[in-house]
Amino acid sequence: MEAPYDDRLLHQRVVGGDESALGEVYDRLSSLIFGLSLRVTRDRVIAEDITQEVFLVFWERPLAYDPDRGTLRAWLATIAHRRAVDHVRAEERRRVSALGPRLFEREPVRLEDGVLAADEAERVRQAVTSLPDGLREAVELAYFGGRTYRQVGEELGVPEGTAKSRIRLALRRLADALAEEEV
Repeated sequence: MEAPYDDRLLHQRVVGGDESALGEVYDRLSSLIFGLSLRVTRDRVIAEDITQEVFLVFWERPLAYDPDRGTLRAWLATIAHRRAVDHVRAEERRRVSALGPRLFEREPVRLEDGVLAADEAERVRQAVTSLPDGLREAVELAYFGGRTYRQVGEELGVPEGTAKSRIRLALRRLADALAEEEV
C-alpha cells in the first residue's frame, strides 16, 4: 500500500530538516501513538515516553520510513506497538528475576489453614448465591468472569451505569453479610 500524497510531502519536509513538518505529524498522530502505547503498557508515564521516542526516531532517522511501503500512520504505530510490547516484556522479566529463587519456594500448608480457607470460600459462595438475581449475575460476571462494567451491562442488557450500581450494591451486601459472620 502506497502512502498518500500528504504523507510523502511531510516525509520530504522532515527529511529536509523542517521542524514544523514534524510538528504537523505530531499534531496529527500523537494521540493515536499515545493511546496505542497506553493500551499496551497501561502506564501513562511510559506511554508518554514511548510517544516521545517514536517521534524522535522519525526526526532522527526519517529515511527509515519508506512511503512506498505504507502510510506514515501505520509505520509510526508499528514502532510504538513494538516499543510498548518490549517495555512490557522487560518489566515482566525484571519482576520475575526480582523474585528469583523465591518464585519456586513454597511454605508448607498447614491443614487447619486449608480447612479455614475452604470454610471461608463456602461462606462467600453462599453469600453470593443469596443475592437477588440481578445483583448476583452482575457480580459474577464482573468478579468471576473478569468483565468490565460495560461488558456486564451489554451481557445483562442494561446501561453501563446500572451495571456499575448493581455491582457496587452487591459488593456492599456481600460485605455486610460476611461481616455478620465474621468472615
